[in-house]
Amino acid sequence: MTRRLAAALTIIGALMLGGCGNDYGIDQNGQKVASERLDKQWVVLNYWAEWCGPCRTEIPELNHLADELKSKNVGVFGVNFDNVQGAELKEASEKLGIKFTVLAQDPAELFDVPRSEALPVTYIIDNKGKVREQLMGEQTAAGVLAKLEALQATQ
Repeated sequence: MTRRLAAALTIIGALMLGGCGNDYGIDQNGQKVASERLDKQWVVLNYWAEWCGPCRTEIPELNHLADELKSKNVGVFGVNFDNVQGAELKEASEKLGIKFTVLAQDPAELFDVPRSEALPVTYIIDNKGKVREQLMGEQTAAGVLAKLEALQATQ
């Protein structure tokens, strides 16, 4: 009886721990995006679409920003505005030359991100999951980095 109870408690504990943290679905390559990549760290979240001219111009800047921020424990993530999935998302990401992680599932609800009607739009989310800034229009790596550093300094 004691063994059964211990085994049941072990299984229940593992299930409860497994439910901690939000996994963020998969990326454009079909790889799981673990919660550790977004939770409790600053996030730059960019919404883009293939048909958006300024998005196409902005993507190389965001690639550069993602490289620059790797050592600073800040993640750069993209979300396709048109909610394309699977092979279509991978193809669109490759076509635009996106090197940062593109989330197949929009985390807007988790971060309470308002739906924007204009693109591109980039959100800076703090390490507590709160949207701190909405940047409308085409951004540069230097501009986003400066805004991020200013926000981090006020925390």
